[in-house]
Amino acid sequence: MAGFGVPADVFARYHRLRGNHVLMVSGTDEHGTPVMVAADKEGRTPAETADFYNQLIREDLRDLGLSYDLFTRTTTANHHRVVRDVFSTLWEKGLIVEQTMLVAFSPSTGHTLPDRYIEGTCPICGFGEARGDQCDNCGNQLDPVDLIEPRSKIDGATPQFRETEHLFLDLPAFKDRLRHWIERQRHWRPNVRNFSLGLLDDLRPRSVTRDLDWGVRIPVPRYAEDENKRIYVWIDAVVGYLSAAVEWAANQGAPELWREWWQDPQARHFYFMGKDNIVFHTVIWPGELIGYDTGGELGAGKPLGLPFNVVASEFLTQEGKQFSTSRGVAINVRDFLSRYDPDALRYYLAAAGPETHDTDFTWAEFVRRNNDELVANWGNLVNRTLTNAYRNFGVVPQPGPFSVDDRTLLEAVEAGFEAVGEQIEAARFRAALAEAMRLAGRTNQYLSDQAPWTVIASDRERAATALYVTLRAIDCLKVMFTPFLPFTSQTLHELLGYEGYLAGPLEFREVNEGDGRSHTVLTGDYASWVGRWRPSELPAGQSLPEPRPLFRKLDPEQVVDEELARMRAAGGDDATTHG
Repeated sequence: MAGFGVPADVFARYHRLRGNHVLMVSGTDEHGTPVMVAADKEGRTPAETADFYNQLIREDLRDLGLSYDLFTRTTTANHHRVVRDVFSTLWEKGLIVEQTMLVAFSPSTGHTLPDRYIEGTCPICGFGEARGDQCDNCGNQLDPVDLIEPRSKIDGATPQFRETEHLFLDLPAFKDRLRHWIERQRHWRPNVRNFSLGLLDDLRPRSVTRDLDWGVRIPVPRYAEDENKRIYVWIDAVVGYLSAAVEWAANQGAPELWREWWQDPQARHFYFMGKDNIVFHTVIWPGELIGYDTGGELGAGKPLGLPFNVVASEFLTQEGKQFSTSRGVAINVRDFLSRYDPDALRYYLAAAGPETHDTDFTWAEFVRRNNDELVANWGNLVNRTLTNAYRNFGVVPQPGPFSVDDRTLLEAVEAGFEAVGEQIEAARFRAALAEAMRLAGRTNQYLSDQAPWTVIASDRERAATALYVTLRAIDCLKVMFTPFLPFTSQTLHELLGYEGYLAGPLEFREVNEGDGRSHTVLTGDYASWVGRWRPSELPAGQSLPEPRPLFRKLDPEQVVDEELARMRAAGGDDATTHG
């Protein structure tokens, strides 16, 4: 959620409020050995395992409010067709070549081991927990056979390496074009651009097939007939962005509509992820797009768009430890939302997440930000303003003449649309949220200075004016907070007497694949949203319902003690409190 989920949704919601056309797509990556490993462990078939986790994940994404136009999956007939088109086009252009490679097999199951399920010492920097495809410490691409003392992450056994023929994407063929393209991306985060340029120094062909019986069949002579070989994640997963757009268009009843997003030079593509996925999105996927060019069934004579920005976050740790499900260091979204509100998590990840440097999630800091910032600043401003307006007027009060202080506050808050928007457009979400919170603090100070609850006894019009100005400021801030806090912003929208969805609910829809199968997608009717990225036009006299708090105050000791106890019970036995 810290890398791809919340940042992408903040960005999409903002642009929808601005009136820009947005297509936000993704899906569960369901092929390859990770699914097979989980299936073996859990006693299911790979298909049953993919079904189970697809449902769990899309429900979590809905509950956290991620406003996808389409969140789908990679086991659809549509995805298989698009992947085979991209693969066969690259093959026909000579950009996929055959080589012999050493493949890791599990001695206990006989199945191939996925690269990321093999750990060992990095031969380049000496890091002891490098993965079989990449070292997280130095960032270099690796193959499992490169590792010193490789071991299976599943059972600790030493993998067996066997020589087998596979197909490789000829990444060195794209090296010069990729370097020229990346060097021009001055608007990328410096860490992403510099890391990507560094990857080009040791670019090697990358295997794009595996010894598997689960995945997309290979549309190449000899391999097409082999039941035990499939296309691997390096092509299968990243093509999912394109196939999701193709599926979305078909679901709209306009099968060619995806071309407006992928073949119009004015369309800008933004990719959101953690930094361990940078290589996929700045080297491998752009290389495939460059190689595909205008050819293939989908291309139809026009090239597909390259990424405009790759918004990669750094690493998030938990209580000083690297997240690891196997080691009991993990926070599941569903578990979190069973005890805490979604906006509280969204706020924390935007305000304190690993945007440009590694950060550490602690329960103490989560509670502090919830109580000191959401509750005591923004929530307190909303609650005391609405309570005073409701008790004394019952409607949005009719203001009298504005004072200098009134106009100064409204001008400052309304200027926030440009200031906050500029930061969001540059993917500086922490700065955008901080500016909105600063304006909430300034409005809080204005309300305290004006003290309409005291003034009303001697000057009802002046009290009405101060409350009206504050309500107008809150109405503006409500919109600025909507990308970050969609649930409470919708609640506030209603508490201010409005109707309609400022940021309404998401929904699941069943999609017929045309071959007798169907699948469920996450989507929503975003065109019906009434929110706009512009200053408030709150009308005097609008009826106000009885107010209620937006946020819950949390007990610091209770939360920290209970959550760290859960962490220890899950396997993080040496977890300690932080503050």
